[in-house]
Amino acid sequence: MTPFEQEDALLQNIDDNDEEIIYVSKSEIKRDAEALKKLGVELTQLSKNELAKIPLDEDMIYAIELAQKIKKEGYRRQIQYIGKLLRNRNIEPISQALDKLKNRHNQQNALFHKLEQLRDDLIESGNAEPIMALYPLADRQQLRQLARTAKKERDDNKPPKSARQIFQYLKTLTENE
Repeated sequence: MTPFEQEDALLQNIDDNDEEIIYVSKSEIKRDAEALKKLGVELTQLSKNELAKIPLDEDMIYAIELAQKIKKEGYRRQIQYIGKLLRNRNIEPISQALDKLKNRHNQQNALFHKLEQLRDDLIESGNAEPIMALYPLADRQQLRQLARTAKKERDDNKPPKSARQIFQYLKTLTENE
């Protein structure tokens, strides 16, 4: 084999190896690190009960609890440290658990908006039938009484005590189902 043929074979071998190597730009590495820091910030904003529902090891929990206590520049450095810890872990289960917590919060907000709408319709019309259709165990007489009182309070510009009571009653009905 001539030196030129050896050089061509060597270059061909190098080209084949280049296809297997995935190049990651410096900007992409920085974007990934920033995403991990944002995840760390979200984790530090959780309560202890919420944090317990996320699959984390002991040093991550310790680092997050420490970040919750720290202020200003130390907090920023601790967030960077949390991001560094997250680089060495599989963040998929952590992200899924965090999304599940957020979704539960969104579902609860949607339920409260629905209950507020039912309450407002009841106060306006005095008709308890839509509520009775959704919650057959509801006390129709109590709902009508609260609706009359709430409408009178609203007309007299008084605090909406009865409207709050209707909302709480509807909330207990949803919890009992």
